Amino acid sequence: MIMDVKEAISKRRSIRKYLNKSIPKELIHEVINAARLAPSGNNAQPSKYFLIEDKLTKKRLFDKEIIKDKWVYEAPLIIVCCTNPNSYSKSLKEWDDPNEIRAIRDLSIASSYLDLRATELGLGTCYCGWVKQKELKEILNVPSEFIIPYVIAMGFPNESPNPRPRKNIEEIIF
Repeated sequence: MIMDVKEAISKRRSIRKYLNKSIPKELIHEVINAARLAPSGNNAQPSKYFLIEDKLTKKRLFDKEIIKDKWVYEAPLIIVCCTNPNSYSKSLKEWDDPNEIRAIRDLSIASSYLDLRATELGLGTCYCGWVKQKELKEILNVPSEFIIPYVIAMGFPNESPNPRPRKNIEEIIF
């Protein structure tokens, strides 16, 4: 059965425990393709993803404490989410946010698409924003102009957390 967007949104959880099972390349391609199809300001498409599956790279990152949350290193896949503020061909200073904010906003939209597609495919994910960006860029040879606001851990879930409490609709509308 195919899951619709509403169901993917309601079923999505932050997963921090994963089965020791690699993710087939076809599924990785599916989630990255979902991110690729996301909208971006001026169609700049500033997002790039560095995929870490190998244990050696994970160990290097772990040894240097690049990602704060230790459970991230146990995920079969760590997706390093990168964005380039220089991707935008135009900027209207009196209207637009700075390009850094635009780039992070567009990456966040794309990552949400990736996240929901992963949920639909039976994969678990969790965002982790506590990263040493400068050191991570050096280790992975990410060009200096890119921003790395977070990574996403991904794998087949080995837990099924209950939904977390959410504010009522009335609490989030002005």
